[in-house]
Amino acid sequence: MGDVVKDEYQTDYVAGQDNIKPFGLDLHAPVFPITAILVVVFVMGTLMFPEASKELLDGAKLDIIATFDWFFLLSANIFVIVCIALIFMPVGKIRLGGMDSKPEFSTISWFSMLFAAGMGIGLMFWAVAEPVAYYTGWYGTPFDVVANTPEARDLAMGATMYHWGLHPWAVYSIVALSLAFFSFNKGMPLTIRSAFFPLLKDKVWGWPGHIIDILAVVATIFGLATSLGFGAQQAASGLSYLFGMSSGINVQMAIIVGVTAVALMSVLRGLDGGVKVLSNINMALAGILLFFIIFAGPTMSILENIWATSVSYVTNIVPLSNPFGREDETWLRGWTVFYWAWWISWSPFVGMFIARVSKGRTVREFVTAVLIIPTVITTVWMSSFGGSALEQIDKGIGVLAEKGITEVSLATFQMFEHLPFTGILSFIGIVLVLVFFITSSDSGSLVIDSITAGGKTDAPTAQRVFWVVMEGAIAAALIFGGGADALGAIQATAISAGLPFTVILLVMTWGLLKGLTHERKLLIARGEMT
Repeated sequence: MGDVVKDEYQTDYVAGQDNIKPFGLDLHAPVFPITAILVVVFVMGTLMFPEASKELLDGAKLDIIATFDWFFLLSANIFVIVCIALIFMPVGKIRLGGMDSKPEFSTISWFSMLFAAGMGIGLMFWAVAEPVAYYTGWYGTPFDVVANTPEARDLAMGATMYHWGLHPWAVYSIVALSLAFFSFNKGMPLTIRSAFFPLLKDKVWGWPGHIIDILAVVATIFGLATSLGFGAQQAASGLSYLFGMSSGINVQMAIIVGVTAVALMSVLRGLDGGVKVLSNINMALAGILLFFIIFAGPTMSILENIWATSVSYVTNIVPLSNPFGREDETWLRGWTVFYWAWWISWSPFVGMFIARVSKGRTVREFVTAVLIIPTVITTVWMSSFGGSALEQIDKGIGVLAEKGITEVSLATFQMFEHLPFTGILSFIGIVLVLVFFITSSDSGSLVIDSITAGGKTDAPTAQRVFWVVMEGAIAAALIFGGGADALGAIQATAISAGLPFTVILLVMTWGLLKGLTHERKLLIARGEMT
């Protein structure tokens, strides 16, 4: 009975078989050196000509966003539909790693890690700034509604959730599930290229696969470096706002050094004692902050706002997802398409990390946890933070009411000013931001190391140490050498990478559905599934 269906996804390739081992390291021969050269050349060029680089790359980014806005929206909709379908399809019973596989981490730790890697840091900066921006018309309004009206307020929360709900997590789900399935169920290396086996077969272990992995590493490094750099600037602004200290280059560099040092210690402790512990700390601090906002702020208004936000999100998700005939082009391209390109450019990093920690989960459990649960929690978070800010604006309280968005990184702290125990809240907020950065740096080094080691998950610790230090060094060099212009140029490159990665994700989606369908036939033939 077991021979009725032939397994089409068999390969003789072994993770790391093309590796070289200089100085006791374990590096994939083409991927590591080419990636290193590209990163060094690009960073040096950006540092030497920061303004020109930013102007050129910003132009390319804006052209991509303006020309392919419909493609980004249409593709993101496909990812959401496929993920929801997977929850209900028979293939949902397939378990990552085999039907007898057990999860490596508890459900709480697993969820904490995927959430912290996925977008935890963004929630701290945008939970207040984004709804306020949409309500006040800081950079356009959804559907071009009139700013500062009840309709604008309702749409502000619904549109914010649209950007932080199902769509980004569907992008991460597709990448993570594809990598986890082909790695844990088919024994392929844990690299991006493995998801292309259904299309390329054994050619994926040659140059087509090398190019895919190189693009993934470059996008991940640039995404992490820009986030670390901008994050250092934002954390410094928060410290300056709260304590009156300088927010200059020296403070930003000190923050990067501190974050890198703690990430380094986390790396040395390993995945179980490092990222897992930090992610649990993240979730605990985030929970404390969230409950305090709910009960110290306008509690009844927040509870009502959670329901109103949910209704607005459900009501507007289809109109907001429409890629054609939109009149709100400024808002659509400046916010939605920018977000979709950013999430997609981050998907190799976040997707691979989620895959790495998800062995033993069923497809249904995986997609439900990665897609639905974060969306529910984010609804509560955005409603609490954003709702409190909008309440202050409506009552004419504080800087947000008087001036609107003055600086994105300060919006959350400006909202905290008018709640009890402002100092404690702000301190917890800054610590949470820094721990989120540390988690991203640590998990990012894990991903980059796996790809540059040819898909091996047990490469020498020294290699992850190298990547952690490199991420911090690149961010520090960009801030020191070119400031916001250099960081903006690298960010524009990462976002521009969203276009080719959208095509890659669409191919991944096809390969994933094909692979899962075939796997179910195999399991039924073997009597392991009904």
